[in-house]
Amino acid sequence: MDALAEAVVAGAARAELEQLPVPGHYSAAHLRAEDVDSFTGFTEADDKDVRKSIHIGSVPMPELAPNEVLVAVMASGINYNTVWSAMFEPIPTFTFLKHFGRQDRWAARHDQPFHVIGSDASGVVVRTGSGVRRWQVGDRVVVSPVYVDEEDPATHADGMLGSGMLAWGFETNYGGLAHYCVARTSQLLPKPAHLSWEEAASNPLCAGTAYRMLVSDRGARMTQGDVVLIWGAAGGLGAYAVQLVRNGGGIAVGVVSSERKAEYARRLGCHVVINREEIGLTSSEAPADPTVVGKRLGKLIRAATGEDPHIVFEHVGRATFGVSVFVVRRGGAVVTCGSSSGYQHEFDNRYLWMRLKRVIGSHGSNLQEQAAVGRLLDLGHLTPALTATYPLTATAEAARLVQSNDHLGKVGVLSLAPAPGLGVSDPERRELLMAGA
Repeated sequence: MDALAEAVVAGAARAELEQLPVPGHYSAAHLRAEDVDSFTGFTEADDKDVRKSIHIGSVPMPELAPNEVLVAVMASGINYNTVWSAMFEPIPTFTFLKHFGRQDRWAARHDQPFHVIGSDASGVVVRTGSGVRRWQVGDRVVVSPVYVDEEDPATHADGMLGSGMLAWGFETNYGGLAHYCVARTSQLLPKPAHLSWEEAASNPLCAGTAYRMLVSDRGARMTQGDVVLIWGAAGGLGAYAVQLVRNGGGIAVGVVSSERKAEYARRLGCHVVINREEIGLTSSEAPADPTVVGKRLGKLIRAATGEDPHIVFEHVGRATFGVSVFVVRRGGAVVTCGSSSGYQHEFDNRYLWMRLKRVIGSHGSNLQEQAAVGRLLDLGHLTPALTATYPLTATAEAARLVQSNDHLGKVGVLSLAPAPGLGVSDPERRELLMAGA
């Protein structure tokens, strides 16, 4: 560990951090361009084990752009885009970096033969670009995964609508699974003082995405009493969706793949939990007839709640999308943010158009939505979904856990933080919120 990182871990003051040199290289979980073809020829039945492609090692420190900060990363987290990146699917992320690198000299820094991955981070600002106004060395921050072009007019209506919007650590380099990361100031928010480093890092991508999908006026606009079907209710996205539905006065119906996950979903507050096997979904492939599965699922939901779902929280994709369109009520909405089981969806369009249903595309969350999530965390209305924590050196194992779908909630990674549980600067608030949980 270099001197600057050691000072951050020791809790050094701003003046000391400003005087210490920034290292020329740092340790990071990264992909290598030379490995891009390592899974070539594999079929969907083959195991594209991400432990073969994720490396831990030294990478060069980039120069800071005027609107950027360098963050000493205390903790990060695994998201499914980390798995996609390490499998080089649907295309190698080096394609994103090369395309981005053509924009200007600052973007050109990202086009490298290595890719530092990771779309979540909490840490301490250790350097600021020449144009930074609101953030200072020593500030404790969390990093939003949404990387926007502030000069695009659409960005000022909604950060997610700008044509230059990218997923940080997926479509950009220098992400969060490292000792340091580079982020734009438009990605920063204050770290919740009552949370540990790893708890704070576990929220931005999944909690923000779930908030936009369900609560925001850009998503399904959930209201009190809405029945919400949540696929993967025990995963990272699902764990926050369950909490948002429960605390927003809705009725959460979760679908999971095991009794272990069912118990976790119930602890989160899921009103109804259904095992995939009960409805005949036993693989990542789409069912031969989604209406058959949909009828089974609809019957179970009606038996438990008395009605069909108003909203379906969809991110599984090919294996579930046809069922989602069928099972949502007349006039209801399927809101989708991803396709972990495959991007090509098939569904019977009659159930969409003749029953006036809606499909809403949702991607990430803008900074205001991220701030709203931060407020809910501060109020104790949302709690981190972190269930397991790995050291940075074991990032590949952490990603494998998510790839194998053996995880609950969010999987965290300690970067510079030497142990779990550190970084809490408001223990009184933490104790108060835990007492009221």
